[in-house]
Amino acid sequence: MNRKEIEALRDRVSCATVLEQAGFAIDVKESTRRAMKFRRSSEIIIVTHEGRGWFDPLSDAKGDVFGLVEHLDHVGFLASAGRVADLVGFAITEPEWQAPARDQGHNVSLPERWQARRRPWPGSPTWAYLNRKRFLPVTLLRAALRQDRLREGPYSSMWAAHTDNAGIVTGWEARGPEYRGFASGGTKVLFRLGPATALRLAVTEAAIDAMSLAAIEGMRDGTLYLSTGGGWSPSTETALRQLVSRADSLLVAATDANPQGDTFAERLRALADETGCGWSRLRPAAEDWNETLKIREKEKKEGRSGGVPHSRRPRQGKLRPAEPALDPAGRDAGGPGGVMKD
Repeated sequence: MNRKEIEALRDRVSCATVLEQAGFAIDVKESTRRAMKFRRSSEIIIVTHEGRGWFDPLSDAKGDVFGLVEHLDHVGFLASAGRVADLVGFAITEPEWQAPARDQGHNVSLPERWQARRRPWPGSPTWAYLNRKRFLPVTLLRAALRQDRLREGPYSSMWAAHTDNAGIVTGWEARGPEYRGFASGGTKVLFRLGPATALRLAVTEAAIDAMSLAAIEGMRDGTLYLSTGGGWSPSTETALRQLVSRADSLLVAATDANPQGDTFAERLRALADETGCGWSRLRPAAEDWNETLKIREKEKKEGRSGGVPHSRRPRQGKLRPAEPALDPAGRDAGGPGGVMKD
């Protein structure tokens, strides 16, 4: 397929057409002329740029019509191009050459790729990014390194490990000054920081936010700080179900203070209702926990006391447990049978 054919298909096939063929239905009430919302069961796709673009509000996925088919059907570009062409009866030119398939015997597994990268160290590019630009304290970074949760990524980026309930690395969130993504070939399960036996499960949408909340709360005792990586894959749901199946577990929806965060929180509430565990909603003062942490640290430097109560470090310099960071009295707190509506 040549460039002209690709552009012709992009112009002729709307993302909305692909979604309708895939069984999605438009949500008229929540759609605008510039952003049309489509639903299929629990899946949501927003169509933008007059039908030529799209994004998934529950993950990092986005792109053009070809990327949409790749996302929905889990196929490569050539297969997606063929399926887009089929929608309009477009005959595409067969490629004259394709790169030879990789020798599967030389493929490196995800855990091996993870172990091949260095851990961040004081003065390294990733350490500087997390400590200076993201305001994560040294004590928190050292705690994450003790649990082998971080690696140095390219271009000053951070790799934050996602693991299954057996502790196997399944992928990693990659975040940097100019980069955001997930490990190619990896699976989003959960980023985890804290004791595996903890019964208070604070779920955020990004590893940066999980670590930021942990810093604000002083690595609260009995809390496991989690990130879904912005997605809700079957493997993520399975892992959460196993965690909340333990007696006396509390699922804390520490998602962003925006409509997407509220959608995530409701999904967590539904999981708590179904499994019978406790549930509460924890909102950041800013849009997310990292922004909240930045504001708090900047205020501390300016001599103001605008931090979260009980979140300051004791004199010995260790992180200490704290009360829930911003759980207003009488608002969205309690078990699944007695939570209060917003």
